Amino acid sequence: MITDDALAVFRKEFGTEPTGLWAAPGRVNLIGEHTDYNEGFVLPFALPQRTIAAVGPAPAGEWTVCSTFADEAVSFGLTEPGEVTGWAAYVAGVVWALHDAGYQVPGARIALASEVPLGSGLSSSAALESSVLTALVDLGGLDLPLEKRPAVAQRAENVYVGAPTGILDQSASIRCQEGRALFLDCRSYEVEQIPFDLAAEGLAILVINSNAPHQHVDGEYGARRKSCEDAARLLGVPALRDITGAELDDALSRLDDEVMRRRVRHIVTEDDRVLATVKLLHAGQVREIGPLLTASHVSMRDDFEITVAQVDLAVETALEVGAYGARMTGGGFGGCVLALIDADKADVVTTAVEEAYAKAGFTPPTAWTVTAGPGAGKL
Repeated sequence: MITDDALAVFRKEFGTEPTGLWAAPGRVNLIGEHTDYNEGFVLPFALPQRTIAAVGPAPAGEWTVCSTFADEAVSFGLTEPGEVTGWAAYVAGVVWALHDAGYQVPGARIALASEVPLGSGLSSSAALESSVLTALVDLGGLDLPLEKRPAVAQRAENVYVGAPTGILDQSASIRCQEGRALFLDCRSYEVEQIPFDLAAEGLAILVINSNAPHQHVDGEYGARRKSCEDAARLLGVPALRDITGAELDDALSRLDDEVMRRRVRHIVTEDDRVLATVKLLHAGQVREIGPLLTASHVSMRDDFEITVAQVDLAVETALEVGAYGARMTGGGFGGCVLALIDADKADVVTTAVEEAYAKAGFTPPTAWTVTAGPGAGKL
């Protein structure tokens, strides 16, 4: 078990028992891609797959972190962005962000183990940050309300690590609830827990990892964000969230750059799709969200241009063999696809995608069904 792995690493490195175990999940974003940093709407749910942090006290101002995915432990004191690099930067970033927010961060020894696939678009980085943040808050008795924690974890990733992500990933990892999807307004940070019990409807979400490498800290993600911010400035609005579907055509006519027009069209229509999905889920019309999921993928493929051949093929194949809807999930340029399917069709869809990948000469995909799990907390 993943908890046993974290305990084993802690005992081996530190020769003692941890104070406790803290867990935070990866996430699947049901719909609402790249809308978060445009102050729009997202609808993620937490995965059952988690990152576990086994944590114990250390002298003030001292932190040591080790993991199952690195050979050597990393020790550091209070640092500034860029001073700790590699995977340990996510931990150092959380310490820095808490301290920068005015909190007395307790010294700690930390051992990490994760079952969230790395580089898959399921937000393994947010799971790591959120497990460490939750542990440090509890260990130090810090007065940091739950609703304010995602912004601290996001700042660790944005400023310390240098990845220009929005608030979606950390919010999902920290604030999701079991059996619910998290409807998040990325401007106000208000949330609503939306019932998402697929099993009761005989349905499932199949996650298909394309096994095409996925990386957020790159020029493409940053370029999309800059294009959206530039467009909002040209249109005279605080963020693209402020352009409604009814205003879209007029807004597009005021932009000269065709690429920028496509980026804006994706964000505005994606926000509308999130709101429509929430409305259908409230009405218990779960199957009816399928076309919205597929339309989201088409928009990411054609307007935002963040898909790759492997994810496009997985979407097309899942739809051909009966999925109600399918889309890439995550920041793009690789990663995973989700498909809304009848629960008893998981093997059929998986086999069809595997055969399509083999025919195309792609690295074989991996697939599994998921349910909406709980957010971060102590075990």
